[in-house]
Amino acid sequence: MVERYALEPLKSLWNLESQYKRWLEVELAVIKAYEVFNRVPKGTFEKISRNIYFNIDKFLEVEKEVEHDVIAFIKVVTSKMGEEAKYFHYGLTSSDIVDTANMLALLRSIKFIEKELEVLGSLLFEKAVKYKYLPTIGRTHGVHAEPTSFGLKFLSWFDEVKRNLKRLEIAREEISVGKLSGAVGNYANIDPEIEKLALSYLSLKPAPVSSQVIPRDYHAHLIEVFGLISAGIERMAIEIRHLQRTEVLEVQEPFKKNQRGSSAMPHKKNPILCERLTGLSRIVRNYINVALENISLWHERDISHSSTERFMFPDITMLIFYMVKKSQYLIEKLVIFEDNIKKNIELTKGLIYSQRVLHALIDKGFSREKAYQRIQKIALECWAKKLSFKEKIEKDFKDLLSKKEIEELFSPSFYLRNIDKIFERFEENINQ
Repeated sequence: MVERYALEPLKSLWNLESQYKRWLEVELAVIKAYEVFNRVPKGTFEKISRNIYFNIDKFLEVEKEVEHDVIAFIKVVTSKMGEEAKYFHYGLTSSDIVDTANMLALLRSIKFIEKELEVLGSLLFEKAVKYKYLPTIGRTHGVHAEPTSFGLKFLSWFDEVKRNLKRLEIAREEISVGKLSGAVGNYANIDPEIEKLALSYLSLKPAPVSSQVIPRDYHAHLIEVFGLISAGIERMAIEIRHLQRTEVLEVQEPFKKNQRGSSAMPHKKNPILCERLTGLSRIVRNYINVALENISLWHERDISHSSTERFMFPDITMLIFYMVKKSQYLIEKLVIFEDNIKKNIELTKGLIYSQRVLHALIDKGFSREKAYQRIQKIALECWAKKLSFKEKIEKDFKDLLSKKEIEELFSPSFYLRNIDKIFERFEENINQ
């Protein structure tokens, strides 16, 4: 993981010390279960716990010799033990330890990510309520369409965060499994009841069917959810990047007092955080393909997945955590230029109200096709000649539409008449 994107507590959660501690957690849970089932002498768990030798430098030194990290771990951990050492890792295979410990790490990472997503959601909803009655120009294809509520942007992002929280909850429940079923998953050297009890100490349940490893579709589903979270963050970032363009300038991402925007141009304030979030989202999404390819392993297991997961699990959880934390800062400190938002509504000199005029003509007896042709001709002329669409409508339809009617047709407040209903429906849905 690149150091600049590694934030605590996830950074420490994925370091080598934490990895070995999780391995030890799993091994000790098995010893404890063995003792309950009288498969080892009473007091074995206490003896093993007391005589553990935990030395990271020694783990790495022995690994260079044996070329196997779990074997090195076992050799070092048991090196100060007596007769009880023979029960350590008894009936287990390396993947029993590594896979189960990885699930613990992923679940603990999810716990922190969920908490920060909740905070992000609260910030988005706060902005949604604050700006729900602020008219802004809606854009489709990047082109001015019709006015809408500026607050709806934030509400839409919040709604996506809530959906992703539900998806993450489902994935978390799904991956709350471990595997202590031996070399090919058939419990030849360990009893399923011992697995069940040992995993319960870790707040896990047994994977219903495993080979030497937990099937990798469990992990792939979680990685896909992380991909959706990153895509949702990128959607916010891209919107803000566009709205910060000099020609638009409706918002601006936070810019600290002593921050510099460009090494060459002192005037620059660039949307670097949004661009960073866009780039990191690409990395997260590309891990989805890796996770899917890891599903297809040879027979009961090969290790083609192993090297990829050493990158993927720490990287993707730390990246998502980083992206969510930075998104909180982005939304909380976002600068919003209300005057520019209002100014941009008038940029097309009233063309954005063309559908309202279209409907008015239909209500006056025009066919839809005739009304559309008439309005389009006027609109295109106004666009080409930079004329006021409202003044042109007043002139061309003075015998059909009163000044009061035209004023109402060109009012942005019309487009906010159902905003309260949208918010009410949204709140009803999230409270169900």
